[in-house]
Amino acid sequence: MDESERDLLARLWEEHVRMPFPPNMRGREIEGEDMVYLDASIAIGVSSSLSEPFDVKRRDALLRCLAAVEKVLPSIDDAGGAIERYERLREMVALAVGIGDADPRRRPVVG
Repeated sequence: MDESERDLLARLWEEHVRMPFPPNMRGREIEGEDMVYLDASIAIGVSSSLSEPFDVKRRDALLRCLAAVEKVLPSIDDAGGAIERYERLREMVALAVGIGDADPRRRPVVG
């Protein structure tokens, strides 16, 4: 695992936690994606990838989130810092998947 990527992910995560959620994204759906749910799903996946072994189930969930955030980004307006927030989410989820794929301890979920 590349420590510099892990450090970057940890720094981005800390910045994300301090950033307020854009009010205009509450209760909003873009391209069929609930923006609060997407944010929370990525946050859960990223935070757990920093503290727990990466597995196929988490990787698949994060890849679905990455596809969703890529889909909605072009339609987000920047009120309340929404673009910055969702671009950071995209960067974090991509890093988490990349780090997890490079981790030799990654193991498939059985059952």
